[in-house]
Amino acid sequence: MKHMLGPSIQIDPTFPYYKNRSEQSIADELALAGYKVVHYFVTVETQVNRKLVERLKANGFTVWAMVLGNGTYTTGHLPKDWPDWQMTLLKPVNDGYTRLSPFSHRYVAWKKQALTELIRAYPFDGIEIAEPYFPEWNGLSSGVYGDLRPYARAAFKQRYGLEMPEFKYRSSPLYYKNNPGLYRHWIDFRIEAVNRYLNEWINGKQGIRAARPDIAVATWSLAVDAGPDSVEKLQEFQGNDAFSMVSIVRPDVHFIQTHWPDWMRMRLQPDYIRRYEPFTAKLKAFHPGLPLGIQADIGSLRSMRRGRRWLDAFADTAAGLGYSTWTAYEYHLGLYMYDEAPVPLRAVRKGSELLQLQFSKRVDPESALTQGKFRINQANDRTDAEYHVRALEADGSNLLLVCDSPGFPRGAFELSVSQVQDTPELYLFPSKHANVLTKPQIVKVEG
Repeated sequence: MKHMLGPSIQIDPTFPYYKNRSEQSIADELALAGYKVVHYFVTVETQVNRKLVERLKANGFTVWAMVLGNGTYTTGHLPKDWPDWQMTLLKPVNDGYTRLSPFSHRYVAWKKQALTELIRAYPFDGIEIAEPYFPEWNGLSSGVYGDLRPYARAAFKQRYGLEMPEFKYRSSPLYYKNNPGLYRHWIDFRIEAVNRYLNEWINGKQGIRAARPDIAVATWSLAVDAGPDSVEKLQEFQGNDAFSMVSIVRPDVHFIQTHWPDWMRMRLQPDYIRRYEPFTAKLKAFHPGLPLGIQADIGSLRSMRRGRRWLDAFADTAAGLGYSTWTAYEYHLGLYMYDEAPVPLRAVRKGSELLQLQFSKRVDPESALTQGKFRINQANDRTDAEYHVRALEADGSNLLLVCDSPGFPRGAFELSVSQVQDTPELYLFPSKHANVLTKPQIVKVEG
């Protein structure tokens, strides 16, 4: 299990940043960034880049498959009756995300089969189910609250012999504020529903553990800094309770996910997770051997992108609080992508005339091939002017250099690199302004 822990990063290969480049270049870039554990965000269970998973593993990475528990961003892969699986909310929402109900037996059965087929088909080391909760924080005020469809109503009546609470008509005796006992049952009922479908997918007959006994399993739950009753509020609003989830499902790792009211903050301090201790205290007391992970968002909105110093401080805080691992969404969304020029970090010989430069981030092919400057320093056998080095080919964050004549020095030497730029058009928030490596950087090449 140790190899599953430590610093990790989430990647979503459907972003343009990962397109039109080799899988090896992605593995090289992530390795140079200091990661050996990757959370591969699987948006459609049948559409996984097998070669990327295999390349990552071949390069020593541990690869988690991260799936969503409460819905999907696309419905093209779902069976024809999927509309019947949808949650009913207080108010209709059209935000690009389709929320699917754990009270739909068809959805629960279909998803379990999709997950087992996923882990049989692809060599993932672990699987994790993120966002297994009901909508939404403050949903009773915003209207983004559910599930209220007939499936939920029928399940509640079967469980308690009572009618479901009313959430619209305040004069009703069933209105949730008028009937606290009924509403308490409803809160418990929603927590049980979340834990039930997770347990069915993971531990149920023909579920994940039956399909792949060797695979590691992680559960996820939310945390939010919303005052002294944050734990109770999250149970109430979203049916999310880490302690009961872990106690029932028995995962190998449990992740605490930063909730959107926190990650959306522009000036969120990297030690904010200290205020998440109420969410982990009971877990630590009753499940002391369970590794805990913590997740942050580093750039889903333009206004809250986090830089490298912020991420380092977050990692230090996580270690100080006893977390066994941390991760962040998503690798290429961090502020460092927008602020930093590509820096050459490693040189690999590819024969006497070829040299591969591996950069800290993706490089622009056209500018590298036409404007990049590469100069050999400290070559003992010839003067620098006798070497003619140029860029031959760009592949993501890797750049292939050629020394036409007389070839690169056989012994160790230093290479000066400059005038290489990044690819701002491929970021989540595209820009026409490229970061250019203006100051020459020295890379050591082994003999």
